[in-house]
Amino acid sequence: MDEPVTPRDIDALYAWYKAMGVTDHAVDQPTDWFDLERQIQARRQEAGVRQVSGGPKPPARPVSPVARAPTPGSQSPPAAPSAPRQPAAPRRPVPVAPDAAVMTARSQAGSATTLAELAQTLQRFDGCGLKATAKSLCFYRGAERARLMLIGEAPGREEDLAGKPFVGRAGQLLDKMLAAIGLGEADVHITNVVYWRPPGNRTPTPQEVQVCEPFLERQIALVEPEIILLLGGAAAKQLLDSQDGIMRLRGKWRDLEKGGRRIKAIATLHPAYLLRTPNAKRQAWRDLLMVEAALRLGTGQTDPTAAAK
Repeated sequence: MDEPVTPRDIDALYAWYKAMGVTDHAVDQPTDWFDLERQIQARRQEAGVRQVSGGPKPPARPVSPVARAPTPGSQSPPAAPSAPRQPAAPRRPVPVAPDAAVMTARSQAGSATTLAELAQTLQRFDGCGLKATAKSLCFYRGAERARLMLIGEAPGREEDLAGKPFVGRAGQLLDKMLAAIGLGEADVHITNVVYWRPPGNRTPTPQEVQVCEPFLERQIALVEPEIILLLGGAAAKQLLDSQDGIMRLRGKWRDLEKGGRRIKAIATLHPAYLLRTPNAKRQAWRDLLMVEAALRLGTGQTDPTAAAK
C-alpha cells in the first residue's frame, strides 16, 4: 500500500526545487513567492504573540500544490544546502562635507611629527572620496629627507597596486631622467598632490586636491627640501596657485612659502606626457639641467642660463 505524503515530504521537495533554481510550477497561475514569504512571516509573528499570551498554537502552514508527489520507492529529494555566509563588506569611508573635511585634514596633519605618523593619519582619514575606490594609500617613495622633492599629479593603476607613487611606466622613465643628472631614489623624495588613485586614472578634482593639501604641506615641512620639482600641470597649478598651462609654467623658477620656509620650485612636463609625446623630452631635459645646476651650486644659483653653460 502506498505511504501517505506528509507535509514534511512536500516541504523537502519545495526546498529541493528552490535550490535547483525553480521559480514557477506547471500550473495555470504562477506562485507569488514574495507573497508566500510575507504570509509565512506574518504567521510566525502571530505564533510568537500567541505563545507569549498562552493562546492555542496556530494551525499548520498551508502548502501550495505541486505538480506531482514523488512515486513510492523513489529516493527522497536531497535537503536544500545552507546558503554560504557572505564575508563582511569592506569598510567604506563615510562621506564628509568638503569644508569639514579640509578643517579635519588641517587639524590632523598638523599633529604629525614624522612621516610615519603622517602616513598613519592618512590611513585613518576619510575626508577624501578617492579613498573609497582606491586599493592602496600611495604616500611616497625615496628618502625621508631630501634636497630635491618631486610632486606629481596622482597615482595610477600600478601605483595603486604597489602602494607607492611613480612605479609604472611613467615612474620608470622618471627614474631614468633622474639618473641622467646623477640622482637615484635614495637622493629624492617623490609624492603626488593626492594620495589615492582617481577612478579611471582621471585628473583629480580641485576639491580632492584641496582636501589633500594640508597633508602635502605637512609632508613638505617634514622632508625639508631645498628644491621642489613639479611634474605636470595639475601639480604645478596647485602649488604655484596659477591657472596657466604647463607649457607656460615650466622652466621658470618660483618661490614657495611652505612650512615657514622659502623653497625654490620649478615645473616640468609629466613623464606620462613624455611617453605619449617623445619630442617633448628635449624641453624636460632642459628643466632637469636647471635642477642639476641648482643642486650643484646651491639654491642661490637659479639662473636658467647657468644650466646651459
